Amino acid sequence: MSSRSRAASSPLIGADELAGLLGAVTVLDVRYRMGGGPSGPGEYAVGHVPGASYVDLDTALAGAPGSGGRHPLPEPGVFESAMRDAGVLDDGPVVVYDDWAGHAAARCWWLLRFHGHRDVRVLDGGWTAWTEADLPVEVGDGSGIRHAGTFVARPGAMAMVTAEEVPGVDVLIDARAAERYRGEVEPIDPVAGRIPGAVNVPTSANLSDDGRFLPAADLRALYDTAGASAAASVAVYCGSGVTAAHDVLALEVAGLRAALYPGSWSEWIADPHRPVERD
Repeated sequence: MSSRSRAASSPLIGADELAGLLGAVTVLDVRYRMGGGPSGPGEYAVGHVPGASYVDLDTALAGAPGSGGRHPLPEPGVFESAMRDAGVLDDGPVVVYDDWAGHAAARCWWLLRFHGHRDVRVLDGGWTAWTEADLPVEVGDGSGIRHAGTFVARPGAMAMVTAEEVPGVDVLIDARAAERYRGEVEPIDPVAGRIPGAVNVPTSANLSDDGRFLPAADLRALYDTAGASAAASVAVYCGSGVTAAHDVLALEVAGLRAALYPGSWSEWIADPHRPVERD
């Protein structure tokens, strides 16, 4: 059954389940490190899930930095082209993975869902879970492995909020580390602090010690303490809009829907008239 008629039952998939679906799903490798680190294409060439296509976060999953933040949403046409180049079908299931605790994978998951693809899942535990399970690994640059993609971008299928809409949100969640939320340090952006009224649920709280997402009931309890509920409007932000998608994904696992504020802190502080709160 196509993704147009049936959404995946869970936004997560285990390594063993994915291994049994290879050849029937499009797999995207979005390995990435914020602020530098191992080269994604280099890591991909050394080893990747068989048949996976590499997708670059900076060029495919984000637009150019500017007044809209450090990682604004890509133009729909750019994203559509990148997904087609990676072999994404308009009516075929997609699995996304990274080696960054699911942060880049969550961004890709959200973008695909936002642009209308209903059958997208994130590999729980990422590349580490795959290799720890001793599953097959493919090497090389992936030349010639991709089928022609047919994905059509239809923006608007997932909720998002603008800077102007943020003050009207019932529950605004800050997905950054606690010390950045409190305004004690700011290693990336020029201003420290948080959006007034935001509550902190750092992305690290979504995961167990093995790097996998907590069970749905545990995530529900976690976000319940932040005030998130089906009756409230909920939105999530982070530094640049990338890692906030991790909290949106965790909320989805918990059975709750949340909007993404794509510009996040880096856009918020671009206007000096917007208020800033610190402990």
